[in-house]
Amino acid sequence: MTLTAHVPTGHASRYLQQLCKHWSHKFDTDFDAEQGRIAFPMGPIRMTAAPDTLTVTIEPNGDADVERFKQVVADHLDRFAFREAPLTFDWQ
Repeated sequence: MTLTAHVPTGHASRYLQQLCKHWSHKFDTDFDAEQGRIAFPMGPIRMTAAPDTLTVTIEPNGDADVERFKQVVADHLDRFAFREAPLTFDWQ
């Protein structure tokens, strides 16, 4: 299963990098200003930054609580985006 959300924001690159840096102390991460990957325990997270959108893709493991996974990602990004939070996640 793969779920993707297109999150409208003018600060996609900043939030992508902040989230990757935040979790780099616990998990394997790889990122630059435009793309990021986090080896999260519930499954991998991939992000892509565009000028007005942060695209977030999660691939929950078979035993992962999908709703919790989505909420953890959204909550962390909302913390970094506190000036414009809550961000809109249209998971598909």
